[in-house]
Amino acid sequence: MQNLEEELKHIHPTETTVALREPTVADGAAMWCLARDSKTLDLNSSYAYLLWARDFARTSVIVSVDGEPGGFVTGYIRPDEPTTLMVWQVAVDHAYRGQRLASRMLAHLAERHPRCTHVETTITSDNTASIALFMSFASAQGAPVDVRTVFPTEAFPDGHDAELVFRIGPLS
Repeated sequence: MQNLEEELKHIHPTETTVALREPTVADGAAMWCLARDSKTLDLNSSYAYLLWARDFARTSVIVSVDGEPGGFVTGYIRPDEPTTLMVWQVAVDHAYRGQRLASRMLAHLAERHPRCTHVETTITSDNTASIALFMSFASAQGAPVDVRTVFPTEAFPDGHDAELVFRIGPLS
């Protein structure tokens, strides 16, 4: 019986391999699916995720779990504030939630961009999970958070809720 268990361990390993890396165009479709399946993110066109993976790979990260995309963070350096990393979207597959993958991806991006002294993101006031994520990130960085309305409801043509900007920094 023990030999069978040893054989099964080789066929179905129990250890999970998690890797953080820059996305590639080949990841664009999976990024779109992750965003769609999140049920909370504003879904961009599939084309936008292909462009994002190509043109903003350096300021984005994908987490692979056992070789499969398990989540992503997309971001960019603000042209008007080159020391600010703007986080556009954060998504983690439902199967991998609760494993701090989003926190690890944010920390990875902050480490990858040491010239960025601030991280920004926009969040609607009802998105408590994202608010908790970014407040936790700020706490881990020992950084203050400035929150204000950046786009009021009236700015959107489709009744979108107001977006709050969370400006975190300076990072320690």
